[in-house]
Amino acid sequence: MATSVGIFLFDDVEVLDFAGPFEVFSRTRTVPGADSRRTDDSAPFRVFTVARRRDVVTAIGGLRVIPDYAWADAPAIDILVVPGGFGTRPLLNDQETLDWLTRTAAQVSQVTSVCSGALLLAKAGLLRNRAATTHWAAHELLASIDPTIRVNRTARVVHDGVFTSAGVSAGIDMAFEVVERLCGREVADETARYIEYRRS
Repeated sequence: MATSVGIFLFDDVEVLDFAGPFEVFSRTRTVPGADSRRTDDSAPFRVFTVARRRDVVTAIGGLRVIPDYAWADAPAIDILVVPGGFGTRPLLNDQETLDWLTRTAAQVSQVTSVCSGALLLAKAGLLRNRAATTHWAAHELLASIDPTIRVNRTARVVHDGVFTSAGVSAGIDMAFEVVERLCGREVADETARYIEYRRS
């Protein structure tokens, strides 16, 4: 049974924050080679997007995306990915979103964030007393939301129960860390080779 990866979408989400992890998880195969990517036979992950509603989401830059599911009808999520972007700021005061994150986090096996998605996790209390990181421009805001968070200002990826990552492209590194943890270094490295990404 494939591990489900649910990626949260919202207006003004940063494109690579969600598209980078989507690419990594959706292209991972336990059987190496290009031909294995033509089917889902050896895919360890089933990746989908989820938003408050199934309405079109407009990402930063104007990219329009239709979520696969709404909160109300989404299947069970094993790995939650919370991306960032300017759209996180209004959501910091959106109790409905924070409640959904709290409920969902309690049911998943792994919570992850990219960029300023960590701000939402912090506001929902999911980073309390943990080490975490975020986009360099949001370090101080992250620290102010929850002073118990030990903000790592240099790492691209921090894992302290929750996976958090620095800005934008760092979400790709975070996704590979999760793949390596669940599927092994060989699978993660082979997937990186397939998408021609140099792991740091």
